[in-house]
Amino acid sequence: MTAPREIELKLEVSEQALSQLTRSPLLLGIRNGARRPASLVSVYYDTDTQKLRKHGFTLRVRRIGSRNVQTIKRVSGAGTALMDRCEWEHNVAGGEADLALARDTGLESILSKKLQAKIKPLFETRVRRKVYPIESGGSDIELSIDKGTVVAGRQSSPICEVELELKRGDATELFKVARTLAEQVPIQLSVTSKSERGYELVNGSKPKAVGATPIAIAPAASCQAAFQTIARACLHQIVANQDLTRNGDPEGLHQTRVGLRRLRAAISLFGEMPLGPQSVTVKRELKWISGELGPARELDVFIKGVVNPATAGKSQQPGVATLTRNLRHRRSEAFGRARSAMESGRFRMLVLDIAAWIEAGDWTCPDDDHARANRDRPIAISAAAEMQRRRKKIMKRGKTLAELDPARLHRIRIQAKKLRYASEFFAVTFPSKKAVRRRKGFIAALQALQETLGDLNDISVHERLTERLADVQHNGGNRKSRGANKAFAAGRLSGREEARVVSVLKDAERAYARFIKARPFWK
Repeated sequence: MTAPREIELKLEVSEQALSQLTRSPLLLGIRNGARRPASLVSVYYDTDTQKLRKHGFTLRVRRIGSRNVQTIKRVSGAGTALMDRCEWEHNVAGGEADLALARDTGLESILSKKLQAKIKPLFETRVRRKVYPIESGGSDIELSIDKGTVVAGRQSSPICEVELELKRGDATELFKVARTLAEQVPIQLSVTSKSERGYELVNGSKPKAVGATPIAIAPAASCQAAFQTIARACLHQIVANQDLTRNGDPEGLHQTRVGLRRLRAAISLFGEMPLGPQSVTVKRELKWISGELGPARELDVFIKGVVNPATAGKSQQPGVATLTRNLRHRRSEAFGRARSAMESGRFRMLVLDIAAWIEAGDWTCPDDDHARANRDRPIAISAAAEMQRRRKKIMKRGKTLAELDPARLHRIRIQAKKLRYASEFFAVTFPSKKAVRRRKGFIAALQALQETLGDLNDISVHERLTERLADVQHNGGNRKSRGANKAFAAGRLSGREEARVVSVLKDAERAYARFIKARPFWK
């Protein structure tokens, strides 16, 4: 069945910036002006076990004046529909959900009589909405400002957001409007819907880091569609963790970096297809934000994985207290640097630009026949060829692991990581039982190789960190003594890490041998 599609962008804005938003040149310049504000009350339905949510559906009844509108929404995959959702709407006579109207919608496939009996109201949202009609480049766009609360029992939380919905025309214009608005007001792309806020209240859950979500790409999907699906999921992971990263949450920062790495890997995996003038800017900015977050992650791993175990119960030994105090200070500065980058207008613009580039970038409309053929090629063919090429490269470079310097080992680790990401991206693309069986063994072998090479890379990074800590260029008696003690303590850490090299390198060689034996799942 073909479902109506909702094309919209959700943007977060602080309550403090709301007045700035309504006075922005974009909204003040609208000739017809805003519609009169309307009060919207939406009741969301599900079972106690949240069966609808687990299957990717939301069911709500919204009261709009004297009308009651039932809406069923479905996201095609976790994290893969930043702005495009299936949506079915019907007017309902009363204020309650009418499940008979779920026929000929996506929800019908799971709506058994047993399930229908368990569906009930779980939470509601109450917002005051102001709508601005916008005409841009021949496209009609609706900008809505929602301010209110989501309520679940005695619990509530505020809502303050902007929605841009494409009513008619080109999605490119939607992003132009979003970027213009972002230049005038500090807004940011959001992936958290009102329904997700409600479920958080119902579950009493605090925000937590969001990892990579499964991606489903059919074998016959075009390379363009496959790349867009993957890139949306990566961007979703980045955006979903941005608030935690700003608040100094180590796992949130880690998952943000994973999302960035996965997106950069996806661009690499698809070769020339997603490249163009806009891609150069996107790649440069992805490298920038990755560099801003890197030091915080390195220091966090170093302190937790090396310093804390090595100094446990030894705080009275020479230099230990000075060393740990210095490291915590550096870690705090690094997280402050990461927070500043994530709060910057540069990062907010980058996220919007990535979303626009994924959906309607210059690469999606190539001029020559060769580029169009690459874009339309079935992904199963391209994915198999690319993964085979990368596998051969790792096999060739890994033959002499013990003889390679840290820089070359690092390059093999990056290749292994990209191939692992590809194996995850294209998991569903090769659906046969043999492929599924082989993929599990292949990814397990690849993961072991990546982890051991990652361990070797960590040792190299930790050595650089301890070299900086061992700086004893201090003047004056006590300061010089403290510096020497700190250098002594740092030297002991370095010695512990160096002692691990031989053992970890042997683990890497065994992991490489296992990888060589693993059968490719795409053949």
